[in-house]
Amino acid sequence: MSSSRREFLALSALGVLGAGASFGQNPPSSPAPGTPPAFGTMPPAGPNVTPNDVAAAEKLVRITLTQQQREQVAVNWREAIAPLYERRTGPRRVPLADTDAPYSLWNPTLPGMSRGPQKNRFLRSAYHERKLPATDEEIAFAPVADLSRWIERRELTSVRLTQIYLDRLRRYDDKLHCVITLLPEQALAAARQADYDIEHGLQRSPLHGIPWGAKDLLDTAGIPTTYGAEPFRNRIPAEDATVVRRLTAAGAILVAKLSMGALALNDVWFGGQTKNPWLLEEGSGGSSAGPAAAVSAGLVGFAMGSETGGSIVGPAMRCGVTGLRPTFGRVPRTGAMTLCWSLDKLGPMTRSVEDALLVLHPLGGPDDGDLCVADRNLDFDAAAPVKGLRLGYFPRWMQESPATDVDRAALETARQLGFQPVEVSLPDWPYDSLELILFAESAASFEELALKGGLDQLKMQTPDAWPNTFRQSRFLSAVDFVQADRFRRKVAAEMARIFSQVDLLLVPSLRDEMLTISNFTGHPSLTFRAGFIGVNQARSDWAPDPVHPLPSFKKPRRVPYGVTLIGPLFGEGLLGQAGVALEKAFAVADERPAGF
Repeated sequence: MSSSRREFLALSALGVLGAGASFGQNPPSSPAPGTPPAFGTMPPAGPNVTPNDVAAAEKLVRITLTQQQREQVAVNWREAIAPLYERRTGPRRVPLADTDAPYSLWNPTLPGMSRGPQKNRFLRSAYHERKLPATDEEIAFAPVADLSRWIERRELTSVRLTQIYLDRLRRYDDKLHCVITLLPEQALAAARQADYDIEHGLQRSPLHGIPWGAKDLLDTAGIPTTYGAEPFRNRIPAEDATVVRRLTAAGAILVAKLSMGALALNDVWFGGQTKNPWLLEEGSGGSSAGPAAAVSAGLVGFAMGSETGGSIVGPAMRCGVTGLRPTFGRVPRTGAMTLCWSLDKLGPMTRSVEDALLVLHPLGGPDDGDLCVADRNLDFDAAAPVKGLRLGYFPRWMQESPATDVDRAALETARQLGFQPVEVSLPDWPYDSLELILFAESAASFEELALKGGLDQLKMQTPDAWPNTFRQSRFLSAVDFVQADRFRRKVAAEMARIFSQVDLLLVPSLRDEMLTISNFTGHPSLTFRAGFIGVNQARSDWAPDPVHPLPSFKKPRRVPYGVTLIGPLFGEGLLGQAGVALEKAFAVADERPAGF
């Protein structure tokens, strides 16, 4: 150690241990030329830290130091560690814009792993003559696969279909609380243009003329994009999100910005709680609350949702719709609210499996604003056989809650269709510890909102809501963050091992381990209705609150229940192929919620 550094540390020790002393007085002389920089010699910053402060902090990060070690930590904290916070708290503070993504990128594809399908093809189901229904209500609940055929054949105009959905959005929003911004003038103008184009031979895609709704975290130029949160109620972006632009280019008609749980958590937003059309005593699930409710109730042709840790799977399951969570890196997120850079995914919510693939098709491909997006093939053939596909399942999970008889029946149906069931397993690891990454990234994404008191404006202030979670996350250990990231790679390797043995996985939709694992490894999932169950109590995404118990029912209420397929990375086409076959065999997709 150089004499100048020893002198500096000696002076620092006197400063922290002496009553009333402060760092930075009597600075050491300049080091001799050629002396390299050393840790712990930065200009002092921040408040004094004492050994007692260190002892208190040990409880938060779950380590134990000796008294001597605490004194050593404290003696040069202001020179070694506190200056690292200067980006946020110092005189040379550097603000970070919403578009400043982390430099490190998450890539779900491990070295040596297949880069996805070899073919790039999209074969929708063959046209089967189905007459245009006699009533607007029946038209409203038709799948996109049928709506697009009727529009192509000019049996149905986009203007009529758009007006049907606008009327239904107005009529039923009081029940569901699923609409944040309705767009009648813009939608009807776009529908008139779609009809004109189609009449003159310009058919852009199967989505041309189909009205859709956007979860209100997708930017829309000149139209509020509120994130469902009070601090952003008046936020009006200047540009469309990439997904919005691509759907517009495909001819789809945006009719509404739909509700979402505030800042993408659960189903409560500044306008209230979005309801489940099948059971109005409960929320629709979150955070893609509005998209799930609107699709389920026949208020839009399809919707776009998003998922970080279950926000497509959960509400799709509860509202009985199809939710496709694409592979991380399939769909660009440019212009979408960021919750977690390495986890966020955008995906369609529809009334049928094929519809989900029809919507996904125009969305993929690179984008300058999202460097995580890869250029990968999409190989989908709606009529491809499923016989012989290896379908993995976890035997123990199928016998434990939250699995039901519907899950077990689905496995048997798959067997009868010719799938080859294969038992698989995972190590008994603490997968929930990966959530440290989510908590750290989300707290970073909304740092300014937290530091300026904006979190106090949110309706939900429970211990499991974002305000408390973001505050707690300030105390997470950076070392543990890196270790969680390393653990994430181990988990990804386990999933790669499983997919070397099977083509697909069938899992209970809300099995916590797989929701966590598959989101952190980036694998795609498809959740779709497989049957019905009875519930004796309303369900909630929030932690139980004895002070405000959920409604219970003397007679069980019948509600839809969905199963989930997990696919290989960039294997959405295979998911669709299997899902189309299973959906047809289940024969429960056409039933509608009463009262809509």
